[in-house]
Amino acid sequence: MLRPVRRHLLTLILAFSAAGLFPALSLALPTPPPGYEWVWDPISSTYTLALSAGIPVEEDPASEGQDPKSKKKRTCQFKGAAQACTDAALGNWSNSHQCYMRREEPQPPFSDPRWEGHTDGSIWACVRQQGYDEGEHLVTQWVWLPGEPDTVVIDPVTLAYRALAQMQLAPPVVKSAPGVGQVGLVNMPVWLWVEKTENTWGPITRSASVPGLGVTATGRVVAVDWAMGDGRTVRCAGAGTPYEKSMGVKDSPDCGHRYKETSRELPKCAYPVTATAQWEITWQSTLGETGQISMTQEGATQLRIREAVPVLVDPDGGEVAAPAKGGC
Repeated sequence: MLRPVRRHLLTLILAFSAAGLFPALSLALPTPPPGYEWVWDPISSTYTLALSAGIPVEEDPASEGQDPKSKKKRTCQFKGAAQACTDAALGNWSNSHQCYMRREEPQPPFSDPRWEGHTDGSIWACVRQQGYDEGEHLVTQWVWLPGEPDTVVIDPVTLAYRALAQMQLAPPVVKSAPGVGQVGLVNMPVWLWVEKTENTWGPITRSASVPGLGVTATGRVVAVDWAMGDGRTVRCAGAGTPYEKSMGVKDSPDCGHRYKETSRELPKCAYPVTATAQWEITWQSTLGETGQISMTQEGATQLRIREAVPVLVDPDGGEVAAPAKGGC
């Protein structure tokens, strides 16, 4: 018989990730809601959201409209015994299939016999544990389904994160004046901005649904924090204003900085600059529930800053010379 599974893996996973045993995060993961945690999925090579512990339950649709105290609860069961509804590695439990169900990623080609001739829907792995003690092993069957399986654990938070994953949010595209390959001067204006696209700035809207429940989520950047590499941080409420030569030598109207020292002594003779976009994702379900998810995306560049070099002019009409400078 399958045994209830309780997992508290987040701390362990993050420790392994820091040690290089798991691939590094390509983006800053949003803080999981209470009762959830990010876990590494070695099959799809991604982090997935999973219930952290316990056996969650869902109301029986037949009890809708009844007194809350008399409502029946649907539970995950294996041959009548309580079963953990979520396994971080295997997926969500299906009472009708009596196994953990997880959609195959990527989906196999239509030539694969598992499609049974279908060209719609998707292929799911149906996994259950068999045997006892040292004889325990996993058995997998492949199932074609036209839609979602009847897993008990489906809530708006899970669907909100599915919608978030569909957004494919990307790091901000960083721009500056002076730009890459150019040199700025101490105490002169530096302009900062990011390009605005759907998945780097928003607004961007995606939806996810299962039978009887849908969630629509909308994400947008609310601010960008610029770590300038000199110990200072500039917070810009907007994307910033792109610089044009016609603007002359003046400060950016909404997102800029002035360096007090050169970058001559720094590695690569440049200030490392990081732009952190602060995303807010709001969601609403078809049943009226609402929520918010916060996350960040980072982009980077480098700025070379020098000091103005005085030019010496011979009053008698000799050659123009500039004092020699060491370093880069």
